[in-house]
Amino acid sequence: MADSVQVRPALKVNGERLWSSIMSLARIGATPGGGVNRQALTEADARGRSQFIEWCEAVGCTIRVDAIGNLIARLPGRDSHLPAVMMGSHLDTQPTGGKFDGAYGVMAGLEVLRTLQDACLRPARAIELVAWTNEEGVRFAPSMMGSSVYAGLMRLEDALSVRDVDGVTVRRAMADIGVHPQGEVSGSPAAYFEAHIEQGPVLEAEGKTIGVVTAAQGQCWFRLVFHGRAAHAGSTPMSMRADALAAAAMAVTSLNSIGRQYPPGCATSGRMIVSPNSPNVIPENIVMTAEMRHPDDAVRLTMEEQFRAAVQAAAWGHGVRVEIEKVLEQPAAPFDAACVEQIRQSAERRGYACMDIVSGAAHDAVAMSRIVPAGMIFVPCAAGISHNELESAEPGDLEAGCQVLCDCVLAASAQ
Repeated sequence: MADSVQVRPALKVNGERLWSSIMSLARIGATPGGGVNRQALTEADARGRSQFIEWCEAVGCTIRVDAIGNLIARLPGRDSHLPAVMMGSHLDTQPTGGKFDGAYGVMAGLEVLRTLQDACLRPARAIELVAWTNEEGVRFAPSMMGSSVYAGLMRLEDALSVRDVDGVTVRRAMADIGVHPQGEVSGSPAAYFEAHIEQGPVLEAEGKTIGVVTAAQGQCWFRLVFHGRAAHAGSTPMSMRADALAAAAMAVTSLNSIGRQYPPGCATSGRMIVSPNSPNVIPENIVMTAEMRHPDDAVRLTMEEQFRAAVQAAAWGHGVRVEIEKVLEQPAAPFDAACVEQIRQSAERRGYACMDIVSGAAHDAVAMSRIVPAGMIFVPCAAGISHNELESAEPGDLEAGCQVLCDCVLAASAQ
């Protein structure tokens, strides 16, 4: 990577076209509340994928679908022997997601390709735009599945064998929506860049347009199953119960306390399935998730140890049995220093107010940072709200982030 970005002031992205693309994509899976429900490997996701392919082919890209379903659009460069420069994000959303999470990064990449087409510019290196499969990890856990397989952090067969709550595997879901892989999951790009809304309140609060992401917090996810005993809610004395939900509730309370104990770390339980889920039956089985995040992996390990001990204490105290399985381990990820500097210099030369920032959320760029030089560009989102139908961002900020992405990709592809 070069030490500085050579900005071409005349090469300007089209902010109105970018906004139009984001709004058009948002109609696929649109919810009554103004958000988007386009979960991975659903019918809505299939329509989003089809639209992505149509748009990319219109700018002269070839499309490859790898074995985990990642969509990779390739714009040829002058020298086919050089590794490509890659940019991208994801098309899938939360069940009540917003218009910008993930989609912005993919549409920003598309706008870069369109800008190159407008300028009749063909860089030395090929440029690839990727829409990663199942970044959100809603229907199929864990998250960042497509990029993790690509980066060698997760075995392909393990990913394809993951089941949703109805027992449908990733492999079956891909076939059901017509995703037909054309090759292995492989690639070694020269660099990777991703534009994304911040999903937090810092940039807006600081009055900054561009977040120069220096690193991402480490995180771990757990799947827990509490096994109790179903019984009548009125005739079973409290002292004789094996209440799985009571144990799970104590574990959640402990998890929340641990998160508050180690700032700026976070700890969350986002899903709980109660069985038999009847108002007058003591819960017999609870399936729940737990996750912990912290920029210091040693601190996160301490958080994990405390949580495991709290879970065992909760189970013992309520006479239930518990299984705890770690389903994701993601170490803290510093981004490539040269990529970070490219982003910073582009923002400064373009006159955008910027600041260094650490990402509290995981992104596909985190997985990619394990294997190639990678960088992330953040732009503000209103009140830091994301994973929510109210998610919002200003067109001018989105254009600025796309412009920085364009500068960085061009600089990297020229070498």
